[in-house]
Amino acid sequence: MKPNSQTRAVISIDNPEQLREARRIIRQEAESLSRLADNLDASFCDAVQLIRNTAGCVIVTGVGKAGLIGQKLVATFASTGTRSHFMHPTEARHGDLGCVSPDDVVLAISNSGESEELVSLIPVLRQMAIPLIALTRDTTNTLARFADVVVPIGKHAEAGELGLAPSCSTTAMLALGDALALVLCRMKGFTATDFAKYHPAGSLGRQLCPVKEVMRSGQQLRIASELETVREVMIQHSQPGRRTGAVILINSTGRLTGLFTDSDLARLFENRRDEQLDQPIRLVMTANPITVGPDVLLPEAIHLMSERKLSEVPVIDEQRFPVGMLDITDVLQRVENAERSLKAGADTVTPIHSGIRSAS
Repeated sequence: MKPNSQTRAVISIDNPEQLREARRIIRQEAESLSRLADNLDASFCDAVQLIRNTAGCVIVTGVGKAGLIGQKLVATFASTGTRSHFMHPTEARHGDLGCVSPDDVVLAISNSGESEELVSLIPVLRQMAIPLIALTRDTTNTLARFADVVVPIGKHAEAGELGLAPSCSTTAMLALGDALALVLCRMKGFTATDFAKYHPAGSLGRQLCPVKEVMRSGQQLRIASELETVREVMIQHSQPGRRTGAVILINSTGRLTGLFTDSDLARLFENRRDEQLDQPIRLVMTANPITVGPDVLLPEAIHLMSERKLSEVPVIDEQRFPVGMLDITDVLQRVENAERSLKAGADTVTPIHSGIRSAS
């Protein structure tokens, strides 16, 4: 059989050379990002302002690899408080332009700025008076000349031995789009609470939940009057089964005034202060303990517990009435469940348990 003239030569590359090549590619893309950051100018701010002043949505469009980058950016915009949709330029010419309203702004992504599919949309967008932002290589191509704002990504040599596959250029597009979304996010005062609202499911939602979803409440709480003796509190407010290791102490109005933990009781015995067992518990309680509100996000509460080495934190409402108790064991269980979901293939998120075990 004659050898096929189209058969490609298979090149054998040992592991060290594979790693060297991979590092060269990554460093080349990193250098592209460094140049992009250094060359960023006021046009970026113009694009931010145009999107911020838009009453409608950001309609992102692009074809090929740039289109795939655009779809990712739509997800980033949407999850950080900027309404966004993707419109494929080919489908736009076959009816999808109906999704664009006069209140929207179009973000067109193209390295060359000469993609036929995108360029053909320009007359229609101009006729509809839709503002156009171009993320493209330079300010002289066709897309740039008709855009209201041009944010240049610069000219980048693509990575790899052939230097043909979009790599450095698409990395620059992605980084620039992320910068737009996250700067807008900050300017809008978008908070972790807002972020959690848009991520209710999966491990990310579990980690960003409010304290009220994790705290113990109702019959699980141990609440006593600050006027009762230590002995009375320990006997009358003991609980079988699942219990918290701290007693919430309240005044005559029902508002929280202190906290008494199992550790506090152990110290009384260690210091041979048995006589205080029959004195009002308010004399030995921790007065005005650190508290959190029920709507505080779990990561913030975890940071507080870790920093102050706390195992229990009372949860109170705006009038200081106790509504729950955040217990370290529940928090750890929540974190472990989230991490198990991550290992099972759930959405990626930085674990929030850093340093927390020191509080237990």
